[in-house]
Amino acid sequence: FFLSLKLEKKTKGKLQKQICQVVLDHFEKQYTAELGDAWSSVRDVLTSPWCWQHALLLNRFSPCPGLESSLAEQGYHPAFPAALPYLPAAFRCYIRPAPGRFPSQKHQPGKLKEYYLLNAASLLPVLALEVKDGEDVLDLCAAPGGKSVAILQCACPGHFHCNEYDDLRSRWLEQTIESFIPDPLINLVMVSKLDGRQIGDLQPEFYDKVLVDAPCSNDRSWLFSADPQQAVLRLMQRKELSSLQFQLLRSAIKALRPGGSLVYSTCTLSKAENSDVINLILNSCRNVMPVDIREVARGVSQEFTFLGGTQRHELLVLPEKGRAWGPMYIAKLKKMSST
Repeated sequence: FFLSLKLEKKTKGKLQKQICQVVLDHFEKQYTAELGDAWSSVRDVLTSPWCWQHALLLNRFSPCPGLESSLAEQGYHPAFPAALPYLPAAFRCYIRPAPGRFPSQKHQPGKLKEYYLLNAASLLPVLALEVKDGEDVLDLCAAPGGKSVAILQCACPGHFHCNEYDDLRSRWLEQTIESFIPDPLINLVMVSKLDGRQIGDLQPEFYDKVLVDAPCSNDRSWLFSADPQQAVLRLMQRKELSSLQFQLLRSAIKALRPGGSLVYSTCTLSKAENSDVINLILNSCRNVMPVDIREVARGVSQEFTFLGGTQRHELLVLPEKGRAWGPMYIAKLKKMSST
């Protein structure tokens, strides 16, 4: 126990130094204005990596006898209750209130991993998307691949297109899929490196479901930017992100079949990249309507803290001590029939 306290102090000292003051000052100003009183407890979690938690998404294609009972012994429990509107039986994710990280598994060619370590909030967009067997699905900005893997834990799409424009991230995505998905099923997965803004024109009305996990200002990692100059540049470019996100969404809507639905998600608290982008889409695209996802929030309110006062089609997960999940913004839209 004393050793772990010592280690914690050491870690605290180390990480405290690495917080990027430029980014923290920027967040302080913006998020005090946008989140009000909620910001101070969120800031406490974001600036304290030793209290962050990790979830384990089990891989249904590589069952590991004894893993679940061993997790239970270590204080883990299922993250998502059966009361959710959509929770496939094969979808199993474990969390525990204590911080700390389960050992990760190394990539070994030809060998499937048994679990994926992630922020539990990043599974909410997948559960909100409600993919069914046989549907044609597009994951527009798919790297590093956690959400693609999660979609395949839920259902077996007819055609599954995972796209990642960035070359390095695309290789990472391919490796993730290889690590979790067995051969016969991997043939259903098409990985591409297209500009996501053009997919709607290239494949109009082709997909039943689209996930847009958009490039965003990642609040968690930005706070620990090692290079202050890079941080300043990022903050300057931050204003341009919402325009890219809007274009990706427009492309996703074009790629959707009438009657199909899409989920938009980011891992930032920033209103400009979240509800502002969604409002702009709703105001400029006549053929989409918002979908109520409050039932998802009700189903997981034991494990996740949400910002109050959001619209019925959107959720914002706020990190809290003991429930250090998020930030994660989720919004759901449906494309109307073209009658």
